[in-house]
Amino acid sequence: MNPLLINLNGWEIPIIVLVILILFGGRKIPEFMKGLGKGINSFKKGLNDIEEDIKADPTNSNSSSEK
Repeated sequence: MNPLLINLNGWEIPIIVLVILILFGGRKIPEFMKGLGKGINSFKKGLNDIEEDIKADPTNSNSSSEK
């Protein structure tokens, strides 16, 4: 586990959320989360594409290392 999260008490988490709301404002957070979600989806799609390529032709990785 992350040692930073272990040391957080019950009141520290809401204070951190409040500070984030003050710094970024209520309108910026949904935009940030939307961009973060798109980035995660793109990353997962890339991983799936790589897995499909490996499953489709497992001998292809051997031939590229011989070059």
